Amino acid sequence: MEVKFSRRLDDLESLMSRIKRRMDEIGTILIYVGVVRGSRGEERVLQLEFEADEVEMERWMSKLVRDVKAKYGVVDVIVQHRSGTVKVGEDIMHALVASKRRAEAFKALSEIIDRIKNESPLRRREVTAGGSYTI
Repeated sequence: MEVKFSRRLDDLESLMSRIKRRMDEIGTILIYVGVVRGSRGEERVLQLEFEADEVEMERWMSKLVRDVKAKYGVVDVIVQHRSGTVKVGEDIMHALVASKRRAEAFKALSEIIDRIKNESPLRRREVTAGGSYTI
């Protein structure tokens, strides 16, 4: 299990090699890459801004990962989320879930994404050509 909240994400190749450490137990690895979308309805998005206390956010993500691992019985999880300003087209989040079978991996990954978006202590702002919005 790994979590990270920082201005930089690790590259996917290194994350894959780390999650494959227990290959004798793994039949599936799912990867989610969240990316800044370039539009909000008709408005052009310039960037997203993410803020949270690093220690608090990593503590929250660690608890989330422990809960999801226990709930779905997945083998391993890595979650990294960017902080600060993230431009259109740049990666926001990497989440990798390794499990024996795909069904539990899909459920676990979906819950991780949804809970980070809806329950985390993360504050998000979207900056568009027409203004900025709390999201």
